[in-house]
Amino acid sequence: MAVCTMATMHAAVHHHHHPLLSVPPPPRHRVRVVVRGTAGSTAAAVTSEPDTFSNAFWDYNLLFRSQRAETSDPVQLRVVEGAIPADFPAGMYYLAGPGMFSDDHGSIVHPLDGHGYLRSFRFHPDHGVHYSARYVETAAKSEEKGDGASWRFTHRGPFSVLQGGHRVGNVKVMKNVANTSVLWWGGRLLCLWEGGMPYELDPNTLETIGPFDLLGLADEAAAAQCRVAGRPRQRRPWLVEAGLDVATRMLRPILSGVFSMPPKRLLAHYKVDPKRNRLLMVACNAEDMLLPRANFTFYEFDAGFGLVQKREFVLPAHLMIHDWAFTDSHYVVLGNRIKLDIPGSALAMTGTYPMIGALQLDPSKETTPVYLLPRSTEALASGRDWTVPVEAPAQMWSMHVGNAFEEDLGRGGMDIRLHMSACSYEWFHFHRMFGYSWKNKKLDPTFMNAARGKELLPRLVQVAIELDKRGACRRCSVKRMSYQWNKPADFPAINPSYANKRSRFIYAGGASGSRKFLPYFPFDSVVKVDVSDGTSRRWSCEGRKFVGEPVFIPTGGGEDHGYVIIVEYAVSEDRCNLVVLDARKIGKKSALVAKLQVPKHLTFPMGFHGFWAEE
Repeated sequence: MAVCTMATMHAAVHHHHHPLLSVPPPPRHRVRVVVRGTAGSTAAAVTSEPDTFSNAFWDYNLLFRSQRAETSDPVQLRVVEGAIPADFPAGMYYLAGPGMFSDDHGSIVHPLDGHGYLRSFRFHPDHGVHYSARYVETAAKSEEKGDGASWRFTHRGPFSVLQGGHRVGNVKVMKNVANTSVLWWGGRLLCLWEGGMPYELDPNTLETIGPFDLLGLADEAAAAQCRVAGRPRQRRPWLVEAGLDVATRMLRPILSGVFSMPPKRLLAHYKVDPKRNRLLMVACNAEDMLLPRANFTFYEFDAGFGLVQKREFVLPAHLMIHDWAFTDSHYVVLGNRIKLDIPGSALAMTGTYPMIGALQLDPSKETTPVYLLPRSTEALASGRDWTVPVEAPAQMWSMHVGNAFEEDLGRGGMDIRLHMSACSYEWFHFHRMFGYSWKNKKLDPTFMNAARGKELLPRLVQVAIELDKRGACRRCSVKRMSYQWNKPADFPAINPSYANKRSRFIYAGGASGSRKFLPYFPFDSVVKVDVSDGTSRRWSCEGRKFVGEPVFIPTGGGEDHGYVIIVEYAVSEDRCNLVVLDARKIGKKSALVAKLQVPKHLTFPMGFHGFWAEE
């Protein structure tokens, strides 16, 4: 599968039944856990009251509680701690994520199949911070919600099985919920999902304008410009390729006509090249998830959505990716190896099994394929066989990329570095992401917090590749990004002006390990890693609170001159807060410079990916 049609935000472990699935109601008292921000510290927190199974279960499930409230009229947020810094820029922080998981007829869907719910935080120097939140009015949402107050799920979604709806023979799989990421580019605000076209929203009111056919726009421009894409080399017997061609012609009408899958789908993760002021996106073919052939089409747009470049690549492998990277010369794809599950496919087609059941992981090799696909004209003309990957000497399931860059080694050689998060194939499990159980309709946090080897969980790593002047790999290494931070971490972020060049600091969501029964996920900390020397510092929440993805807001000056904003989910208080951290002071008590409170009725659920748009 070239590009995963289902966003893989976090991985999970398969475990047997656990007492958390049948717990008593949450206690009325609060548990206070104190975690101090420390420089490179991994010390455990001091707990004043017992950390119980019941608290863990309800805290986790509150993060994924359905949200029925919206606000089109902005609400001013109250500052409850500190103050917005004078040098904080004016702009909008948009946060995408799922909002509706349970309908009024007994169906509970996987978090990745929840309807898109977009939040916005508008920062204005003279008027404080204003908050808005609205659902993305996708076609699926219009059908399942309609004009009334009741919800009835009719679409299965790739990860779910409907309990209260039509199951057997239900071919409504591709439920475009526009819930994975958000982008402000070329004067348009877009919400993206792995399996369909983006939806455009009004940047001020968050009102849905409608689908934005970005691929159609790009293909028209490419046809007019007669762009030439990369040509694959023949690496398999022609009879095998001919068989795949036949299978492709047979599958496409079934996938598009029966399951309403578009022939190409955009990946929800995009990249911005600040050097050239370009937006980079990638799409794959619908049939890729079922065949051992991956089709990638990379698009580059200028500031007005004009197509600058389009390149197509075909790889002889069965791959799934969620995120990717780029350098000046290459598009970098870390392939997660998968294979077709024949019995699972049959059950998935009937509607009695999640569609993701058609796939399984392929751990047959102990390495990770890194494809260096030519982006520049020079790389395309170099003659290097880009269908052959560099095999990184570790078996990693690639999750999110923080940055990638390349540097000249002299005499034509090149050094390529990737800063990313990855987990083990032994830990990742398609059927247990977020701990969702489609059989009993529960979210079980033990699947995200298995006691076995924490080395298997998401972690921050650096992949270093050295190429000679002919493009052949001299050496490839994989190592931890920080020798001090050995706990789980994901969602790596950097100062965006340092994208595609050497960067020193990485910010990520991390787990302090302070909760006995929720030691690894959800995250409760922001980790700042200094890649130059492997040191780390962190800021952590106090009490029963968790954090989402960190976003860096630059203010000019050095690489860490700016602020990190996160949404803090205070489950014990049944509300969330917007937290502003001074990036240079992470690890010190003074790191928190402002905390703003979101109204209770607009609090949950937890968001996915965000975007900062400076005015």
